Amino acid sequence: MVPVSFAFDFCGQEFVLTRANAVYWPAERALLVADLHLEKASFFARHGQLLPPYDSRETLERLADAVRRFDARRVITLGDNFHDSHGSTTLEAHAAGMLSALTRATDWVWITGNHDPSMEAQSGGAIAKELEVGGVILRHMAKRGETRPELSGHFHPRVQLKIHHRHIRRPCAVIGHNDDGCGRMILPAFGALTGGMNAADPAILKAMQPVSAVDALVPTEKKLARFPLWREDSFPHAHASA
Repeated sequence: MVPVSFAFDFCGQEFVLTRANAVYWPAERALLVADLHLEKASFFARHGQLLPPYDSRETLERLADAVRRFDARRVITLGDNFHDSHGSTTLEAHAAGMLSALTRATDWVWITGNHDPSMEAQSGGAIAKELEVGGVILRHMAKRGETRPELSGHFHPRVQLKIHHRHIRRPCAVIGHNDDGCGRMILPAFGALTGGMNAADPAILKAMQPVSAVDALVPTEKKLARFPLWREDSFPHAHASA
């Protein structure tokens, strides 16, 4: 099944958010993903908590599907690519082969995060702490006080939606914006074995400042839903709680 996706405007440019939690940037032919947390299961296994060791393969399969779907020329990951800096050395052969094929087929950049600050590009690609592309800063964690357009990850944002008396948790993108429509965006976590954080959590709202408003974007079956999380001199809306 092809994941549902929707275009939206960010700082005067078109971006596309998919239900698979990837963002595509048509002007740069770039696929953006955050928080893959590859080899998370093997990390926990080394520390005595046994989990099925297939999370990396599932994550890379979904990533390969997104690259093919958009015919992406570039892939830029926004940190916490592996669950620890040594994760690239523990990939099983099939997953390692998938990753090598992806990095050979695209202009691939790993932006490092707090989980993998000293990772090595064992399977190809380039490594950077942060990157500027098309006037947009790409980094792992939103930098409070940043006034330039910025894309980041780190927080794994989610919203809880109440639909027909049911509470449904969904990953989301979080956009902080000013009156001119420009600001910052936090991507949802892409990895198969990642949890989520309340999109209206004070830590996220503070990280997005200075902006005049913060919204959550949630791709549904039929549309890209926008939920207000914060406005100047107001509190987070209850319907966007975790």
